[in-house]
Amino acid sequence: MPARPFLLPARSLEAVMPDLVSPVRHLPAAAGVGYKPQHFAHVCEDAGAVEWLEVHAENYMGDGGRPLAQLRHLSERFAISVHGVGLSIGGEAPLDPAHLARLKHLINWLNPASFSEHLAWSTHGGHFYNDLLPLPYTNDTLDRICSHITQLQETVGRRMLLENPSSYLAFAESTLSEPAFLDEIAKRTGCGLLLDVNNVFISATNLGFSPQAYIDAFPLHHVGELHLGGHDEETDGHGAPLLIDSHGREVADPVWALLDYTLAKSGPKPLLIEWDNDVPDWSVLSAEATRAAHALERAPGQVQV
Repeated sequence: MPARPFLLPARSLEAVMPDLVSPVRHLPAAAGVGYKPQHFAHVCEDAGAVEWLEVHAENYMGDGGRPLAQLRHLSERFAISVHGVGLSIGGEAPLDPAHLARLKHLINWLNPASFSEHLAWSTHGGHFYNDLLPLPYTNDTLDRICSHITQLQETVGRRMLLENPSSYLAFAESTLSEPAFLDEIAKRTGCGLLLDVNNVFISATNLGFSPQAYIDAFPLHHVGELHLGGHDEETDGHGAPLLIDSHGREVADPVWALLDYTLAKSGPKPLLIEWDNDVPDWSVLSAEATRAAHALERAPGQVQV
């Protein structure tokens, strides 16, 4: 995950760039990539299989300049998904009103096709931790997260998607499975879900459960978006495999296989390739997007054009 950016005081983005109003779009059931500024020219000249782009909300909460100018240009051609990384939806404290105000301003200005955040926490006692930290799946946690999501959706005036985490430990006090916990959140709040297939594979490997069984239990009817990313392979202190959600390399072959398993049950969905660290040349990222597009073509229910 990217470091938390320095945020300028909120002003009217409409005053900075008054003619930017992205058309209302839905994310296509096609391949997308996480946008990086070094790829701007390549994306504009030849996007290849890429049909939509994701940006991290916190990188576009400033007052203008090149980032917003590039985003403006891209929004005229591509559907845009805004992915938040700093709201700390699972935190014990109330949501930060200043952060919510900046997010609302960005979403009003950009009018993205989709907005998503994480089932995690990253703040405590006024401190921000540069990580997405895990939660116990209990009724108390459920009530708090549902309250935060309801507040968020009412503030920004749209439905959000909530992403499953990558896990490195499990809480003994959890009383619900992760799929059941996410299903209950979606039922109570009306939010959708973002299913990160790489996160499923990481959690299954680290915690010793079947990733296919997780997909079987997951409420796929709530899913509005799928994610894929690369991970690092290490070993823990006992010599057992330990996978780290690094977003810094190609998607591993077992994760592609798990994607095929998922798509066979869900049908085609908007499918994103995430690559946030050690960002490669466009040709490498484009090749991953092409592989994602081919996976979608194989999925049952694919509409032939």
